[in-house]
Amino acid sequence: MFKGFYNLTSGMVTQQQHLNVVGNNMVNISTAGFKESRYAATTFDDVMYARVGNKEKIYTDIGRQSYIRANSEIKVLFDQGIPEPTGIPLDFAIMGEGFFAVQTEDGVAYTRAGNFSLDDEGYLCFPGVGRVLDPRGQTIQLNTDKLSVDEQGVISTEGGAFLGQLGVYTFPDMEQVEYDGRGMFTGEGAQAAAAPTIYWKYLERSNVDMIRQMTEMLTCQRSLQSAAQVTKMYDELMSHVSSDIGRM
Repeated sequence: MFKGFYNLTSGMVTQQQHLNVVGNNMVNISTAGFKESRYAATTFDDVMYARVGNKEKIYTDIGRQSYIRANSEIKVLFDQGIPEPTGIPLDFAIMGEGFFAVQTEDGVAYTRAGNFSLDDEGYLCFPGVGRVLDPRGQTIQLNTDKLSVDEQGVISTEGGAFLGQLGVYTFPDMEQVEYDGRGMFTGEGAQAAAAPTIYWKYLERSNVDMIRQMTEMLTCQRSLQSAAQVTKMYDELMSHVSSDIGRM
């Protein structure tokens, strides 16, 4: 009978972690370029199989039963968000695949958010993160927001003088792209896109579906409450069993 505690406890932990992911999605529904995350869980033995197996997927049996669930992965959905006009000269939105590249203290990070500004030295930057890079991996010095930008991200002055070009980078394998928790992404093998499409004075809206997130939140909450109530019943039942056995 004590086996039920494993199922109920892992159920509560799983639902709580799922709620954390849903809550983060809902909090960032108005964050430019934010990408929705989906939570996935599996049985503990499946997780262990994946870790102790090999590339031929020949696994070693580690037990006949698994009473708990474990976090499998948090998958990011890279679906296109809706471009929204802002009228701000340093706002940009990517249409299609790709990321803006930003030079941070820890290396190059990538983002879909294009709400940039100018730093004290006149370089195009992502506030609080770092400077934006061009297709050659170089920073972009503008010194002004009086600009003209075409759909390939080529930035010129209002008089037509060339200032730089926004870099849009793509990855050969999106499964290797990792979310770093700050709204930025990291990964290896990024290459500058040959013909990107960039909307000037636009921002890409979050791709979070609020109705789906609300539905998932209610489902998780009810599952969590049910598991907690049944756990309480288990505890009371165990107390009665222990007391009755003691009297016998």
